[in-house]
Amino acid sequence: MDLEWNDGQPIYRQLRDRVVEMILDRVLKEGDPLPSVRNVAAEYRVNPLTILKAYQQLVDEELVEKRRGLGMFVRTGARNLLLQGERQKFLSDQWPRISATIQRLGLTPDELLKAAAKTPTSSENRSDNGSDAAKKER
Repeated sequence: MDLEWNDGQPIYRQLRDRVVEMILDRVLKEGDPLPSVRNVAAEYRVNPLTILKAYQQLVDEELVEKRRGLGMFVRTGARNLLLQGERQKFLSDQWPRISATIQRLGLTPDELLKAAAKTPTSSENRSDNGSDAAKKER
């Protein structure tokens, strides 16, 4: 986990969002353990209760499961559940502004597709089983 804290949002929420990103980016896969509360707290100098609050939110959202004595693990289907929610959030929150900007600038679908083809995606920057940088994040 590579984090810089943003003062505009609670730390537990930033931690939760980072784990969500790691699941969406396939850095954490179904069945993978989350970094331990103790390790994350020590590494980022954050109160362990803050880490627990972030992890509990993931449990409440049914993205992560607790296994007594073993830790917390990414649940089966977590990525698909996240994709559904994130897609809907994008379409309702971000797309209207993006669409308005596209119309305002008079951009054509061809121009957008060419620009998209030039933009590297996160999946192009690593293999399916994770890059060295992604592995270091765990």
